Amino acid sequence: MLKYLWVKKMKINANQVELNYEVYGQGEPLILLHGNQEDMHIFDELIQSIKDEFTIYTIDSRNHGKSSKSIHFSYDDMTQDVYQFIRTLKINKPHILGFSDGGIIGLKLAIFAPNLMNKLIVCGSNYKPKGLTKQVRKEFKIEYKQYQSPFIKLMLKEPKIKKKDLKNILNPVLIVVGSNDCIKEKHTLKMHHFLKHSNLKVIEDHTHDSYIVHQDLLKPDIINFLKK
Repeated sequence: MLKYLWVKKMKINANQVELNYEVYGQGEPLILLHGNQEDMHIFDELIQSIKDEFTIYTIDSRNHGKSSKSIHFSYDDMTQDVYQFIRTLKINKPHILGFSDGGIIGLKLAIFAPNLMNKLIVCGSNYKPKGLTKQVRKEFKIEYKQYQSPFIKLMLKEPKIKKKDLKNILNPVLIVVGSNDCIKEKHTLKMHHFLKHSNLKVIEDHTHDSYIVHQDLLKPDIINFLKK
């Protein structure tokens, strides 16, 4: 069982939803954003490893975890949630680490409010639906046809981030991807090319989530990137 030295568990109203969040540690602010159909606790092991380096904010996205449900469900909605979360709590220039959907939100936030945040770490994320492999999109289409899940629909229809908007992001960005990710290698390389101030880290022999969900393998990369 993980033990934390200090944790603050709270809820806050932002963008017409109630967001569940927790705060750990001390130091520069770092916001962690989880992926589709997950919650903040995928980062428990990572938090334990880096809580002495950063003040960490973990958020359950709308329709996830203990945050409230909403019929409005898009990456733009979730981006506005995080934007208002930061503004309401008056978090000064936070770093953001987003995994999968969380990385998409991070990119959209950097486009929408570039001066609000500091550095961005994007893990296993795409900027267009076709950034996913054909096999994964095929599986999603079959699953959506059967269950009509809004979570699956979101990944089939979004995001639709324009390359010109990626090129306008001036925040330093670290792109992380597994060598066996469900994100196409070509797609990730294009993202790296469009993001002018980005570094790319490919983690060999790892899948979409194996290096980050309930793992602290990124600790050295996070500290090296955010502290330099």
